[in-house]
Amino acid sequence: MSNPAGRIRLGAAALTVAGVLFFLYPTLRPWRDESTVDGATDAMASGWWVASHLFAMIGFILVPLGVLAVRRAVSNTRAEPLAFAAFVTMWVGAGLTLPYYGAEDFGLHAIATKAAEGQSMDLLALVDAIRFNPVAATVFGLGLLLLGVGAVLAGVAIWRSGVLPRYSGILFALGFALFIPQFYTPAAVRIGHGVLVAVGSIWLAIVMWRTTAAHRDLEK
Repeated sequence: MSNPAGRIRLGAAALTVAGVLFFLYPTLRPWRDESTVDGATDAMASGWWVASHLFAMIGFILVPLGVLAVRRAVSNTRAEPLAFAAFVTMWVGAGLTLPYYGAEDFGLHAIATKAAEGQSMDLLALVDAIRFNPVAATVFGLGLLLLGVGAVLAGVAIWRSGVLPRYSGILFALGFALFIPQFYTPAAVRIGHGVLVAVGSIWLAIVMWRTTAAHRDLEK
């Protein structure tokens, strides 16, 4: 690569933006009692429902780019194959996760908007049909699982590399490893999880940004 330091910094910037978006996702998401028609309609028909879920989708796209930069940062170490495996795993995981998020975002918003306009429909039954479709839920769960595995692989690669500070990947790995469990927690915990993912992503981004000067010297 002609400018490895610049590409690492681009990856760090992608991680930073992703971290901010993953913080905004649960923070701005409308939290209502979605087990009731009124609560589900109020939450899902909101423009913030669309925006917050879109933030998460963009975050899932950006994170593998950040991990690709991690792979570049450790390219001259024994951890490079593991970092590459982390990138591929998270890339596939993001791809499997995004279709479900699209249905949550645009599909549920569309039917909730119709319900808010007074059109007759069983909103909660439609919500459950979208959320708990066996194929959709399986693909979604597999995607999030792969994202968690990829983040852990990235954390291990960082630990082994000797190039980046050992502990700089731990919060990043923990945040994505907890993505599935956090769905079963109250709103406050989910917002806290968003903070964890943001801090982990931005901390790793800062560390990568600071190592680019040293990496440039190694390339000379």
